[in-house]
Amino acid sequence: MGPDQFSQQDPTKQHAQPGSGSETVRYPGRTEEMDVQPDHGEQTYRGIGRLEGKKAVITGGDSGIGRAVALTFAREGADLLISYLESEEQDAQKTVALVEEAGRRAVTVPGDIREEAHCRHIVDRAVEEFGHIDVLVSNAAYQMSRSGGIAEITTDQLDRVFKTNVYAMFWLCKAAIPHMPPGSTIITSSSVQAFQPSPHLLDYAASKGAIVNFTKALGANLVEKGIRVNSVAPGPVWTPLIPATMPEEMVESFGQQSPMGRAAQPAELAPIYVFLASQESSYITSEVLGVTGGSPIT
Repeated sequence: MGPDQFSQQDPTKQHAQPGSGSETVRYPGRTEEMDVQPDHGEQTYRGIGRLEGKKAVITGGDSGIGRAVALTFAREGADLLISYLESEEQDAQKTVALVEEAGRRAVTVPGDIREEAHCRHIVDRAVEEFGHIDVLVSNAAYQMSRSGGIAEITTDQLDRVFKTNVYAMFWLCKAAIPHMPPGSTIITSSSVQAFQPSPHLLDYAASKGAIVNFTKALGANLVEKGIRVNSVAPGPVWTPLIPATMPEEMVESFGQQSPMGRAAQPAELAPIYVFLASQESSYITSEVLGVTGGSPIT
């Protein structure tokens, strides 16, 4: 292994810039279709046992941030259940391989989290396999860029965005909390979009604002149970969702609006999830940690 997450580098230059390439990436998008492959930490993340013995559930664990979180959690000693859409099985199996290479268990539960029954099934399966849940990472999300703003956003799209991003989070938390012992953690994935919304992502940004509010309120609600709830708010991150949901001209310049002048790689997000899942963040709850390349989240 070469340089790892502890190796000092110039943050403005350490990753290649994404681009649209010549291939069309259709939703939900597969990693292998991307012209510039994301870095999930395969060659760079070194675990030191920070999550040894923990049992975690990660939604959207097939690719992007979810795959990077699964990889880092496994290398830190956690067993995992990952959920994903059935159409993303190929990517999911690559995540499973990374987890198993780290010597940890990977339980897979494909299906659509827009259904409450499936969210309960995810939790039931985790409890069946592990006995309890130490970490719940609500990461799966849906977006679709609409340059025409609200006039182009159909009720079906609005429903899909909120069912995937907000309802599923609510259902998963509600089902999981009774199986989470004191010291457990819930980590949601919000976004810089909750604070600096882009007009072409109006519905997505609104859903991320709801996640921020939910995280803060649920954290206060669960303090007495000894369960912490926090959120990671990424800026632009190079994942399959980007070329699969944005027009080519936006993909070509994706991330350049960040003060660092580039998009993040999933491997740069995952250590924050590890921190929030670990005992090192024991005095942090109802907080939103921005990983935005310098864009404010206030």
